[in-house]
Amino acid sequence: MAQEKIALFENKRIMLGVTGSIAAYKAVDLASKLTQAGALVDVIMTEAAQRFVTPLAFQSVTGRPVYTDLWQADSNGGLPTHIAHVGLGEGADLLVIAPVTANTIAKLTHGLADDLLSVTALAVRCPVMVAPAMDGGMYQHAATQANLAVLRGRGVQIIEPEVGRFASGLVGQGRLPETPTLMGFIRRALAQNGPLAGRRVVVTAGGTKEPIDPARYITNRSSGRQGYAVAQAALDAGAEVSLISTVEHLPLPIGATRVKVSSASEMLEAVLQAANSADVLIMAAAVADFRPAVVATQKIKKSDDNQTGITLELARTEDILLAVKMLRQQSGYPRCVVGFAAESHDLLANAASKLERKGLDFIVANDITAPDAGFEVETNRITILDAAGGRTNYDLLSKAEVGQVIVAQVAEILTNKIS
Repeated sequence: MAQEKIALFENKRIMLGVTGSIAAYKAVDLASKLTQAGALVDVIMTEAAQRFVTPLAFQSVTGRPVYTDLWQADSNGGLPTHIAHVGLGEGADLLVIAPVTANTIAKLTHGLADDLLSVTALAVRCPVMVAPAMDGGMYQHAATQANLAVLRGRGVQIIEPEVGRFASGLVGQGRLPETPTLMGFIRRALAQNGPLAGRRVVVTAGGTKEPIDPARYITNRSSGRQGYAVAQAALDAGAEVSLISTVEHLPLPIGATRVKVSSASEMLEAVLQAANSADVLIMAAAVADFRPAVVATQKIKKSDDNQTGITLELARTEDILLAVKMLRQQSGYPRCVVGFAAESHDLLANAASKLERKGLDFIVANDITAPDAGFEVETNRITILDAAGGRTNYDLLSKAEVGQVIVAQVAEILTNKIS
């Protein structure tokens, strides 16, 4: 599956170091996905890495030269000049070494510089991130752990390996994470100085589930995708993100903290607790308006005596945004509140009414009857209405792009409020 463009990666220069682990093949996919996302990827391979993967594989997916030789100054794996390693380091936004072996970890720890990768690692002024991959015994060895502790103390970011089966047949911690996980950590590193750096953002996602009996519940068609996309966009802007979610089937964005809830009342409690000290609340969840007035303690059964069905009495659920409005009036937090209006008719009128009644900074309106927008699809069409009366229409966007639009407007609001 192709990787879509990611604004955070556009024109970022990422140095990708590859060392002699059998997991080097995964680095080819990582280089490919980074390039597809918009990054400029310069690969440095150690001699041992070339035993597992060829430089041509990386050159094919990045469209850029691959560097392998510290001493040779030509286009065949060497450097364009004898001091180009300094230029490689100076111009990089991030150095990622994935996979990194125990040997290279030891070299980085002790400042050895006997090949192009180790020399470049000493020369860079950008953040450095390493992803160890090795046998579990090697990873857990006291020497490796001590070396990693030293690197952490110097500010090197360590992507912990996963538990799994090794080529040896043994099982333990030492497997290089898959590309989506590596991409998530890289995104987090690149976002450290983003427009929401130091800000705390709370995002809700998914449709609430209101129980009927121990086996059944009332819910809606929300998949949670839009909320998760908003959370990722906030992370890309440098925020600390709490994701209050009713769904767990979607991968948690790296760096976010997930708070699992189910019903509207559980979401209310979680939102009020999190929002009390938050800079931003983005209510992307589809919260049920009604729940069964009485929840049966036992599963409701069909019977021969009941041929006509049952009548289910519904009661209103708590209005989370009105509760947040009251909290905001008392404490001033959250500083910015964003709502969603998923409507099947009178879209803009209903959205404008909700915007005013609930004291929102802006609201994101979308028509759930459109086949390519709203619930259960990867795209959305939205109109943003703000408290000052502004109205902006956005044609078909991916939900990731919608998240970026929302977060950009949030960042602008916070900047204006502080200034």
